[in-house]
Formats: sequence, C-alpha cells, structure tokens
Amino acid sequence: MKILADVWDDIMQGLLEPLYYFNDPEKRINYFYLISSLLLAYYVYYKAKEKIPFYKYIFNKKIWLSKSAFIDYKYFFFNGIIKIVLIAPLVNTWWYLGVSINDWMEESFGFSKTLLSENELIIYYTLTLVVLSDLLIYLIHLAMHKIPFLWEFHKIHHSATTLNPITQYRLHPVELIVNNIALVLLSSFLVGFFDYYYAGSVKAATYLEVNIFVVLFLFWGSSLRHSHVKLKYFHFLERFLLSPFQHQLHHSDNPAHFDKNMGSKLAIWDWIFGTLVRSAQVSKIKFGLGKNEEKNYNSFFKTLYMPFKNIGRFLIGKK
Repeated sequence: MKILADVWDDIMQGLLEPLYYFNDPEKRINYFYLISSLLLAYYVYYKAKEKIPFYKYIFNKKIWLSKSAFIDYKYFFFNGIIKIVLIAPLVNTWWYLGVSINDWMEESFGFSKTLLSENELIIYYTLTLVVLSDLLIYLIHLAMHKIPFLWEFHKIHHSATTLNPITQYRLHPVELIVNNIALVLLSSFLVGFFDYYYAGSVKAATYLEVNIFVVLFLFWGSSLRHSHVKLKYFHFLERFLLSPFQHQLHHSDNPAHFDKNMGSKLAIWDWIFGTLVRSAQVSKIKFGLGKNEEKNYNSFFKTLYMPFKNIGRFLIGKK
C-alpha cells in the first residue's frame, strides 16, 4: 500500500509541477517573460498594421483551441510526471558526478597550481556552460534530425500544426530523457573541472544560479519561438542569435526548411555547419510534417506510440 501511495504522490506532484513553471525564472513561460513577450508581440502587431484587435491577434481561437494545441497541453502535464518519476533522480546525480570528476582529476594530475577566485570561477563556468550547452543542444538536435531512430521520437515535436508557448513541452519522453542525460553529463563535467581549479568549497546552489545570459534570452521573446508572432531580429544579428521567427522556420512543413535553424540560443552553430536560414529569406510558412503525416499524429496517444510502431516496422522490414 505504501508503494501505491508513493506512486500516487509522485503522479500528483508531477501534475502540479508544470504549474510552478510560471514562477520559475529559468522557464520560458515564467510570468515575467510572458509579459515581455506580450510587449514584443504588440510591437510586431503594430508594425504589421493588423486590422483585428490585439487580443484577437494574440489569443486566436484557431491556434489556442486547435486539436494540435490540446496535444501540447496534455504533454505539458504528462511530461511533468515523467520529470518527477524518471528524470528528477537522474538530475539529482549531477553534483555527485561532478565531485567524482574533481576527485579523479586530483588523483590523476595532483592538486592544481592554478587557482581561481570564486568570482572568476562563476564567470568562467557560466560562459563555458552557455557556449558548450548551446553547442551540445545543437548537436543533439542535429542527431535527432539525421538519425532515423531518434527522428521518430523528435518528429512528435514537429507534428504540431499550430504553435503556442506550451508547444515547447511537446516532447516524447524518450527525447526528454536523452536531452537530460546529455545536459547532466555536461554540467557534471564542468562542475568537476572548475572545482579542480578552485581552492575553496563551492555549494551546488552556486552553480544553479540563473545567469544574465539566460535571463536576457528568456526576456527577449523566447516564448514567441513557439507562436504565430513573427518577431525578427536585425538581419546581421540573426547570424549570431536565433530570432523567434527563425525557430518558427524550423517548424515549417516546407522541405526547403527541414533541418534548418537547429540552434537553441546562438545562431553561430547553424552558420558554421550550413544550416542557417535568416528571416529575410522567407515570407510565409505553414507548420507541421505535411498532410501525408498529419493523420498519424493527430492525437496524444498516437504521438506516444507511433515512434515505437514505426521503429518496429523498420526492424521487421530489415529482417
């Protein structure tokens, strides 16, 4: 009975967890970032000289009440449970992995003769984490598109035919787990590496503080990346930072836009690897996988089991 009670508690905690995102400064849907996105959306609305009232422009029923949107909402809460049950135990190991890496470095190379102050430690760690995590996200995203096995799971995110800020949580649990494993390993390595060059003792909370780079990214329209609001940056800037509209291009059902703009915050990886498309190159887009695929992903349960079904067919076909 206690096991059942614990399972029930985890489920309830998982269902409630996403609601705390609105007050979490590290989440795109934090109320502060939603307000800043709303102001930026008004700028786009004003510049486009839309004829409809602003509230109808933002809260378009065809978008927020679409069948695709309700699949997003279900994933929002379903993945809350997945995070509590499967991912939280994984994430909780990052600090211990970091300590183990630090111990290994000390045993292998001896104590470091180059020592950093706490301020230097935090600055270098933050800069390195921002750049390397962004590169890692790009490479994982690239793999999700290029490796057929992974694409079957990532395809769920791209099956959205309308975009709203909750669409970012439309991730198959397998993709969610892969993303978190990769980021935990990177964070652990960096914690261990930088601790090696610090003589004092840094608490885990120090590494978890929200940094200014994340805040600026989230503040400058991050919620609009999954939306119909075409917020674009200056043409030259979109070679370095991905605008919300550039990410919307990534969701286009046009084959010319497949595998483009796969970065998270920085556009430099797309620029370097030849996957960059800037806003000026495109005018109209339609979201989704195309009409031939839409029927296979038009319900929450289909999006959960279709990847396994498709992979099973592939394996049987190979035999």
